[in-house]
Amino acid sequence: MISFSEKTIILPLMKTGIAVVLSAAALMTALSAEPKRKSLLDSDPDVVYLADSLDKPIELTVVKEAPVFSDKEGRVRLGTLKANQTVKLEAITDKIYRVRGQGTRDGIAGWVAPWAFSSKDPQFVAHLKEYYTRQIEVQKLIAAKQVAVGMTLEEVGKSLGKPTKTTVRKTEKGQSGRWEFIEYDEVKHYITRIDPVSGIAYRQFSHMTQTEKNRTAVEFEDGIVSAVEESEDNQGGGNVRIVVPPLIFGW
Repeated sequence: MISFSEKTIILPLMKTGIAVVLSAAALMTALSAEPKRKSLLDSDPDVVYLADSLDKPIELTVVKEAPVFSDKEGRVRLGTLKANQTVKLEAITDKIYRVRGQGTRDGIAGWVAPWAFSSKDPQFVAHLKEYYTRQIEVQKLIAAKQVAVGMTLEEVGKSLGKPTKTTVRKTEKGQSGRWEFIEYDEVKHYITRIDPVSGIAYRQFSHMTQTEKNRTAVEFEDGIVSAVEESEDNQGGGNVRIVVPPLIFGW
């Protein structure tokens, strides 16, 4: 095996007051998480698609009729969103929302300005911006196949795939554990033989071994990453990556 040095990075979980409970079913979901194929509609890196990160849809009340656009820049108008209805929020940027609801004639889906909506959460605009900022950071980490303190196990699974090794510990205070992701290099071994007829030396394949290329270990508490440990050649500069833990609001 190729030896390597490790640098351990252990940080306490941020005090956020957010309670996250990971059930056995949720743990299995996180273990089997794989990146979803996105359609061309869902491929914009500046957009957060809520179905990818929320189990329960967010609903908003339309308080004013508003124009609906096919693009987030508001260049092509599709129609008008009727007032006094509840719509489902499908995607967001920091400036505009994609919703699905009823237009003045038929059903309609597109981009609408935030001023057209209200919510049972009076701070929903500010909270959605916080949520958007976090998810954009997480999307970038997943695209780069990286992990950070504050990510959920499901997000870790989307970024790195299934762990090589898992350890889970349950107590009356909650659930904690460790996931390890190990990459190996395959090394082919050969032996030299002499042809008994021609006397010519040649190489013959003997066997193959695996050597550890790099290792990433993720420690978690109640479904949230609390520490990250990486092998020396897998640190990308050695900086500790941190994101805000999942935000739970009264939507």
